[in-house]
Amino acid sequence: MLQSIFRTLNNCFKIPELKSRILFTLIVLGICRVASLIPCPGLNGELLRQYFESGKASGAAAGVVGMYGLFTGGGFEKCAIGSMGIMPYISATIILQLLQAVIPFLSKKSREEGGRTWLIQAGRVITVFLCLGQGLFMVLAWEKAETVFPGFRGTLVTMHPLWWYRIQTTVILTTGTILLMWLGEQITDRGIGNGVSLIITINILARLPQAGQGLIDMFLTRGPTGEHQFNIFHLIFLIALLCAVVGGTVAVTQAERKIPVQYAQRMVGRKVYSGSSSFMPLRVNYAGVMPVIFASAILMFPTLIFQNIGMRFNIKFFTELASMLGRGSVLYLTIYGLMILFFSYFWVATQFNELQVADDMKKSGGYIPGVRPGQATSSFLHDTMNRITLAGAIFLTLIAVVPIVLSEWMGIPYQVAQFFGGTSLLIIVGVLLDTMRQMEAHLLMRHYDGFLKKGRIKGRF
Repeated sequence: MLQSIFRTLNNCFKIPELKSRILFTLIVLGICRVASLIPCPGLNGELLRQYFESGKASGAAAGVVGMYGLFTGGGFEKCAIGSMGIMPYISATIILQLLQAVIPFLSKKSREEGGRTWLIQAGRVITVFLCLGQGLFMVLAWEKAETVFPGFRGTLVTMHPLWWYRIQTTVILTTGTILLMWLGEQITDRGIGNGVSLIITINILARLPQAGQGLIDMFLTRGPTGEHQFNIFHLIFLIALLCAVVGGTVAVTQAERKIPVQYAQRMVGRKVYSGSSSFMPLRVNYAGVMPVIFASAILMFPTLIFQNIGMRFNIKFFTELASMLGRGSVLYLTIYGLMILFFSYFWVATQFNELQVADDMKKSGGYIPGVRPGQATSSFLHDTMNRITLAGAIFLTLIAVVPIVLSEWMGIPYQVAQFFGGTSLLIIVGVLLDTMRQMEAHLLMRHYDGFLKKGRIKGRF
C-alpha cells in the first residue's frame, strides 16, 4: 500500500503543471505558518506561551483559547500577527450562506451571472468589520491578562500609551487575517485544493509535534505510587480507537444516498433524444463539521460568563453553575450532543432547498421512479434527507464526544485526545480527501493523454 502511495506521489511530480501547483501550495502554506510565529510589537508573547505550557490555564477561558489555538496553530498563545487566523473570513462566509436562506435578494444574487463574485466581495467586506471587532476584543484580553486568564502573573503589554497599543495591534491583527485570506484565495486559484481549508488544516497539523511529545510523556511519566499510569494495553487501545475513528470518519464523509432519476424523451427541433437515467447523490454528512463548530463555540460563552460573574461578584450560584457546565461533565455532554443534532438539521434546512431541486428536476424533464414530479418529489426528498441527516448527526455526536471523554474521564492530555475525533479530525479528513480528489483528477487526465500516441502531450498544443 505504501509503495502504491509513493508511486502515485512520484507521478504527481512528473506532471509539470501539477508539480508547480503542489510546490506553490507548499510555499504559501509555509508563509501562512510564519504568520502564527511572529509576535505583535509591544507584546511579550513568550510570557503568555509559558503560561499555557505550564498547564495553569483552566476553565472556560482555557476552552476558548484552545479552540482559537486549534485553528490558528497556536498564534493566539504567542500573541502573533496571525492570532485570529482565517476564522473571521470563515465566519463571514457562514453568515452570508445563512442569510441567503432568509433574504431573497441574496438568494437571487447567488443564482445570477456574476452574483458569485459579488458575494465574494461582500464576504471580504464583512471579514474586515469582523476582524476589527474581534481584534479589539483580543487586544483588550491581552491588556487585562490577569483578569481573563486565571493564575496568570505578569504584564503582556510593553507599549505605552495604551491607546496607541490598541490601535496598532488591532490594525496588525486585521492585516494578518486579510493577508491569510488573500493567500488562501491564491492557493485556490493557482495551487491545489481549497486554500482556506488547507490553511486551517496546516494549523491543526502544526499541533502534531506537541501531541507526539504528550503521547510519549504519557507512557514515561510515573504516578504517585511510582508506577506508570499508562501501559502497553492503553497504547493498543489508542491505536485501535484511532484506526476505527479515522476509518469511520472517512466512510461517513464519503457516504451518500443515491436517488435514481429518470429523464423522459425530449424533442429538439426534428431530433428526438431518448430518455436517460442518472442519480442524485445526497450526502449522509451534509452539514460537515459545521454543527460541531457551532455547538462548541456557543456552549463556551455561557460557562465563561457564569465563571466571570461568580469570581467578580463572589456569587456561589454562578460558580457552581459554571462548574456544572464545565467541559466533560454529564450536563455538558448532554447539551453538546443535543446542540450537534439541532445544528445538523438546521444547516440542512437552510442549505438544502428541496423545493428548488424538485422544480429544477421537473423543468429538465426528470423524475424519480415511483414518485410524481412537483410537490410529491419535494416531500420525498425532504423525508429522505431527514432520515440520512439523523444518521450523520449521530455519527458527528459520537466523533465530537470521543476527545472529551478521553481527556476528561481517562486522563489523556487534550493535545493528544484532540486527534482522536472532534473538529480537528473531521477537518483534516475532509480537506485531505478533497485535495486528493483534485490531484487524482489531474493524474487521470494526464494518464489519458499519455496513454495515446497522439494528442496533447506535456502541455503542447
